[in-house]
Amino acid sequence: MLFGLTGLVAVAGCAEPGADPAEATTAAVEEAPAEGEAVIVEAAEEATEQAEEVAEVAAVEEEATPEPAAEPEEAATEEPAAEDNVVTFKPGPDAQKQILEELILAEPGTVFQFEEGTFEFTDGLSLTVDNVTIRGRGMDKTILNFKNQEAGAEGLYITSDNVLVEGLAIVDTKGNASKSLKANNIVYRDVKAEWTGGPLSTNGAYGFYPVSSKNVTVDGCVAIGASDAGIYVGQSINVIVKNCRAEYNVAGIEIENCYDAEVFNCEATNNTGGILVFDLPDLPQQRGHNVRVYDNHVHDNNTANFAPEGNIVGKVPAGTGIEIMANSNVEVFNNKVFNHGTNSVIIISYLASGKEIKDPNYYPYAEGIHIHHNEFDNGGQKPDNDGGKLMEAILGKPLPNIVWDGVVNEDKMVDGKLPAELGISIHDNTNKDGEVTFGNLGGLPGLADPANAKPTRDLTPHREPLPSLEPIKIAGVQ
Repeated sequence: MLFGLTGLVAVAGCAEPGADPAEATTAAVEEAPAEGEAVIVEAAEEATEQAEEVAEVAAVEEEATPEPAAEPEEAATEEPAAEDNVVTFKPGPDAQKQILEELILAEPGTVFQFEEGTFEFTDGLSLTVDNVTIRGRGMDKTILNFKNQEAGAEGLYITSDNVLVEGLAIVDTKGNASKSLKANNIVYRDVKAEWTGGPLSTNGAYGFYPVSSKNVTVDGCVAIGASDAGIYVGQSINVIVKNCRAEYNVAGIEIENCYDAEVFNCEATNNTGGILVFDLPDLPQQRGHNVRVYDNHVHDNNTANFAPEGNIVGKVPAGTGIEIMANSNVEVFNNKVFNHGTNSVIIISYLASGKEIKDPNYYPYAEGIHIHHNEFDNGGQKPDNDGGKLMEAILGKPLPNIVWDGVVNEDKMVDGKLPAELGISIHDNTNKDGEVTFGNLGGLPGLADPANAKPTRDLTPHREPLPSLEPIKIAGVQ
């Protein structure tokens, strides 16, 4: 086991080996009996449906090597819902019963219009019908309040395609605020997920939780207070997260085991870690690749880690700006990354965790990482937890703006070095404090024991630019 290295790995939202990815870091939520047979049937069907769908994904996902970004599949050409089929809800004592019944009876093309006000729920909501819109009058005007939730692991659970959720807030859920599983062509727009009591370990794990889906859009959304990740997209293809704000979560925004994803025009602040891009073993879709992170404001992510005791996300060091782990072809550019106690950007392999890899198909290396035209300021003065302290022992304090663990796949080396397209490219970044700083931790020997470390701060081998990745396109999304 490598010394103290689990703190280096920001694996928020990850599954323990052999675990169900849909329940990776979220503690199981017992569903209490509730009035109405429909709710009980829904809960049972949901558990069965999740198990079947995860197995189904595992059977079909066999990515051998990372591939260049391809033209995405066309989203459905029809509108998510027709405006001539509108069901309107108003707050009141009978609202929950009406809403649960209407969601069960929903037909394709229905618009569920939630009017202004606060709706009180004791049960989670679920949707299984395609081509539906769930709409409020604005995230600060239509509030779905689950403070007294007794049943359901989510506030809103979606397993259907071509769904639009917009203009409302989901607050104080028992578990995740909103989860969508195998929900293709899903759009969350102008939605807030919040736990109003502040950053607490008793908060739900995820604000937005799309998983195992194609064509996922999270636009103009706000996530506050998640005990795992505010905005998380996992094991999905063609992903756009834009114009969002994530604050006071353990992890602000996470892209995990995804192919072809973008995060841009977002603000991540006051989280434990700002934006994370990583790949984990023992999940149906692996070898995440082709991820662009750009035009974001990532600042002041120094909130003490408040993940529940025992969760692996609890190893994320406070003061982490952007972290990349075990992904290929990741481009990070035009971001402002300011005021992080540990450091601005860290690039690591999964091997840095010291955890045994039992999955024979898993590829643990970070390759083809392109960091350019970013602006850094004021970081590395207060390295947090064992991981931060280990980096400090090897590189000194303050930690550099950009840290790489130096771990490479030696089988791919040619004449003692990686081919350029598999390497780390760092160029044209700026630092308000002066020159951009860099540290290579020197590979696994030093990570096991700092006394054996052979670090370097020389950026010269990494100055050659890599080709830019192609933008991600989803039909109907600008």
